[in-house]
Amino acid sequence: MFKKKQTRFAVIYTQKIDGSSMKILLDMVTGVNYLYCRDGYSGGLTVMRNPDGSPVVTPPQMLFPDQG
Repeated sequence: MFKKKQTRFAVIYTQKIDGSSMKILLDMVTGVNYLYCRDGYSGGLTVMRNPDGSPVVTPPQMLFPDQG
């Protein structure tokens, strides 16, 4: 009756330095990569961009072949 809910975002990279952290999130539907940075009580999220200004896109099947 109900479909299994699929995870929309996957964390594909994490780095922690002195209480700060950075993560790269992959949108499993569109393939767009996002950079999330956190330091203390503040944080931010932005689309990662190629040198030409277009968004970085990684096909989810490239990292997760069983998701195809």
